[in-house]
Amino acid sequence: MRNKIIAVNAIIVAIVGLLSFVLMRSAIQSAASNPPQLLADSKHNAQGAAARLELDGLKMERWLAGKAVESSTQDAFNKADPSAAGAAAMSACDAMVSAAKGSSEFHDTVPAMVVFVNVDGKIVGRNGSNVGKGEDLGAAYPMYKAAVSKGNSGSDVWVNKSRNDQFLASYVPVRNDKGTIVGSIVAGIQINDELSRISEATTGRALILVAADKDAVSVLARSAADTSALDDVVVKPAAEKGVKETVRSVIDKGHVDAAQAVDMMVAAAPLEGLGDGKSKVLVAAAPSTSIDGASAIPLPILGVTALGLILVVIGGWLLGNYIMAPIGILEEGLLAILNGQADKRFQIEHAELGGLAFRIDQLLNQLMGVEEDTTDDEGRVSIAPTAAALNAAVSVESTGNVNASALASEAADAYYARIYGEYIAAKKANNEATDHITKETFVARIQGMEAEALQKHGKPVRYQVQARGNEVVLLAVPLA
Repeated sequence: MRNKIIAVNAIIVAIVGLLSFVLMRSAIQSAASNPPQLLADSKHNAQGAAARLELDGLKMERWLAGKAVESSTQDAFNKADPSAAGAAAMSACDAMVSAAKGSSEFHDTVPAMVVFVNVDGKIVGRNGSNVGKGEDLGAAYPMYKAAVSKGNSGSDVWVNKSRNDQFLASYVPVRNDKGTIVGSIVAGIQINDELSRISEATTGRALILVAADKDAVSVLARSAADTSALDDVVVKPAAEKGVKETVRSVIDKGHVDAAQAVDMMVAAAPLEGLGDGKSKVLVAAAPSTSIDGASAIPLPILGVTALGLILVVIGGWLLGNYIMAPIGILEEGLLAILNGQADKRFQIEHAELGGLAFRIDQLLNQLMGVEEDTTDDEGRVSIAPTAAALNAAVSVESTGNVNASALASEAADAYYARIYGEYIAAKKANNEATDHITKETFVARIQGMEAEALQKHGKPVRYQVQARGNEVVLLAVPLA
């Protein structure tokens, strides 16, 4: 039985636990893996990062526009001597970098490069050193030169290996008092640092800046976050076809798009406010699930199920022992009776099986004609005296050797105590066991017999103990 209890409950717990795990995992995966929603979210993330990059370029343009009208800037462009102009330009550029470090507009990222450029597109001076002085910056970046010559400001991503440039560059024209364009100011922020800051502020994931290179796509800059996964699906020769086509489509058409890779979403957004707005694309990685580690969320259910199985085994073992122990006693006792031990009885204290053991004792007493040991600890009588026996007792006493009046006048407590003592003494005289007969159970039995006699015969009785050979009997004495 013990094993059956454990097996049944263990199966129930296992079924409930596994079903809960399967349903929970299915529900979580369904909620976390919604490709259309994830693709839409990844597009928004890419657009947000691109907009942030464009906004930083605009903020730099506005800041440079304020610096373009300052006296130190005008003075550098008004000097006729190239050496004096270069010295004034470097001093003014250094002052701008220092001012940017203390400005709330730049936060953690300040210009790494500030350059004064004359109207011919050649460098007048830059911050920190005279390196590059006289170089034709307009020839390296003709789009910039064309914009400044028209009096337009702008921003672009400058990546030039020969010049070691890798900047988010912003530029504004500089005019003299007559409104004539005399040059421009260019400020550049390291593009890798800028992408890292934007990544932290927006997607929180890897960003790469790419451009079309004939039939291939090349990476111009990367954020600090690990971009190897993006490289694998976007730019490497074995990159996923769908992702490469998506990025190429964004470059060609200028519309944000996204595609699903093996274990992530990839979104690309054009940088409409930088340069020509098409040649460069910001690519962002996004998770393939809206809940990181979604597959691991239901795992505690399996742990709880295992704990439940352990508790079932422990509980089943204890419950089995609780039931099997008295059953074993009953089985061994009945076997002893079958083997000839006729006086074998069961004294089992058990909430569920104690009553059964008592009834078995009653049955055995009736089958074997035993009257003396028919009371339990609560005074319940197994065999009530028959009417014939009671009548015989009454008829015997009615011949009258017992003083009924004296018996009736005896106090109840004294009466019950006396006949209990006489009964035990008579039993012991016959060498019978009396350990199981307590005063409480004996008195309860006598009172029950008196009530039954009164009900049947309409006469109150009290009992007298009498020894008849090897038997001890209780004789009923009518009191009226």
